[in-house]
Amino acid sequence: MKRSELFFSAIQVPVDFMMIILAGFSAFIIRDVPQILALQPKLYNYPIADYIRIILLIAPVFIVIYAIEGLYDNRVTRKFWKEAIRVFVATSIGLVIIIVTIFLKREWFSSRFIILAGWMMIVAYVVLARYILHLIQRWLVIHRGVGVHRLLLIGRNGKLDTIAKLIGQNKNLGYRIVDQIYSAHLKVIRQIREEVGVDEIILCEPSVTDDEQEKLIDYCAINNIVYKYIPTTLQTSKYEIGVLNGEPLIEVKHTPLDGWGRILKRVFDIVTSVLGIILTSPIMLLTALAVWIDSQGPIIYKNERVGNDGRKFFVYKFRYFKNEFCISKSNPNLKDALEYEKKLIETQSVRKGPLYKIKCDPRKTSVGRFIEKYSIDELPQFFNVLFGSMSLVGPRPHQHREVEKYMDYHRRLLTIKPGVTGMAQVSGRSDLDFEDEYKLDLYYIENWSLLLDIQICLKTIGVLFRRRRNL
Repeated sequence: MKRSELFFSAIQVPVDFMMIILAGFSAFIIRDVPQILALQPKLYNYPIADYIRIILLIAPVFIVIYAIEGLYDNRVTRKFWKEAIRVFVATSIGLVIIIVTIFLKREWFSSRFIILAGWMMIVAYVVLARYILHLIQRWLVIHRGVGVHRLLLIGRNGKLDTIAKLIGQNKNLGYRIVDQIYSAHLKVIRQIREEVGVDEIILCEPSVTDDEQEKLIDYCAINNIVYKYIPTTLQTSKYEIGVLNGEPLIEVKHTPLDGWGRILKRVFDIVTSVLGIILTSPIMLLTALAVWIDSQGPIIYKNERVGNDGRKFFVYKFRYFKNEFCISKSNPNLKDALEYEKKLIETQSVRKGPLYKIKCDPRKTSVGRFIEKYSIDELPQFFNVLFGSMSLVGPRPHQHREVEKYMDYHRRLLTIKPGVTGMAQVSGRSDLDFEDEYKLDLYYIENWSLLLDIQICLKTIGVLFRRRRNL
């Protein structure tokens, strides 16, 4: 860690301690709220002196749990939302310990309200204090260059070029690229380190031999340099190691979505789709009314797509095209609509590969442009999820004519249910090329977890309000 990061890690300990103490006092101050609201007399009178002693005993326990959970590694390159989740988890572990202790020694403390209120306030106060320190740390990085990680890129391909462009445009990431070289020769790396310094190395060069990579890893370990590499598709696969007749075997696992994984994902889909329908029903009613007033035609547009195992199904959307341009069997002008769409794809599509995305599509209605911009048109897909033709998270479903243009390896996208949102959508929405979208979706298929689904859903909420470039 850099010196500035060590400073912020050290100062974080007393700040967390003070926030825990403050949260404890806040919970004690509002302890009468349940009785006041319920118009009941207070059933206990706990001395403040005894309460202070308990807080002073409990606070170090939370600090130890935070340390075990790695919450005092304040690198400037960390993502704050992940840190906030870890604070919540670590504080919840502390809460469980307190509950178990009180269960064993009931006479020590008896206010369930103070315990629960204290838990919520610790999370809120600690996260808020950490966010303020995080902002100060980022300000020093952006405006003073304090704590910037000097990054060396090794390789020659589009992936590294994308990383270099991203870092150049976002100083708040905490990186500064010192050089980009095409080979992993230690002599060159040593020279760069002596001249400008190197804190991290990212390798993305398939031609580097195992021997060269092993030497590079040793060099980074000896010189306290963080070593990262962009893996190939095979390297990101999930493995299961076994033995057959004394010989070790490695089985590449296709996806964790087998057995209980599939059941757990389906339960998650049902619960979240019902909640989604309930929460967004006012928006859907207003949208349906706006579509009906804006132009003639059906309110819901059923678009045929290809799902898992190549099965066809209808995706539900609010109609954002003028009715005469809808690609639907119910459209009497279907032939003309297909010809017009083909012409638009040839002249205005901004995507590469089998998929298309028409920029400034003239077929949209005035309401349609708005609801498509903020993905309101896709809200009826909660019903697709509820009925089982789609999942909340997964690869986006494509049309049959798009699937026909797939390469053979692209068909791995059809091995699980398509999703309303996915890794590709929270990483670039429709701005990504198909190959990049495929790689992100493949990573999701091979590394699925319920926590990953929850993270993607939370990110989707923020992405909906980010303007897409290719509209």
